[in-house]
Amino acid sequence: MYMPSIFGSDMFDDFFRDLDQGFAPKALYGKRAKNLMKTDIREDEKGYQLAIDLPGYRKDELKLELKDGYLTISAEKNEEKEQKDEKGRMIRQERYAGSVQRSFFVGEQLKEEDIKAKYEDGVLRLEIPKKEEEKKLPERRYIEIS
Repeated sequence: MYMPSIFGSDMFDDFFRDLDQGFAPKALYGKRAKNLMKTDIREDEKGYQLAIDLPGYRKDELKLELKDGYLTISAEKNEEKEQKDEKGRMIRQERYAGSVQRSFFVGEQLKEEDIKAKYEDGVLRLEIPKKEEEKKLPERRYIEIS
């Protein structure tokens, strides 16, 4: 069955796809939302290396936060573009504001200084070391006898 298309996208397919994906924040980025913050993760004996695609952002628009064992990477952009003709009349003005965010559980034993971050050519590279967890003895639990 053929469904009508509105602005080049099938609204019914998008609606049902959103139900499957938990309503990802696509309003700002449209169909490109699924391409944001693509991440490659590599593991070796020392730790993990992440490469996160963040094209179009500047270093000062990125924020990394470590809280309760979760590393959260946020990127926020606010832009205004204005074009005027030779007489100074505005012929076009655009505004854009948006943010993306992604979190990874890295363990509660890591500290901020353990994680190395570098941003270059639209790619955020992170080095996250492996920390050995303290070995805990199994906790004994007793059942009360009545």
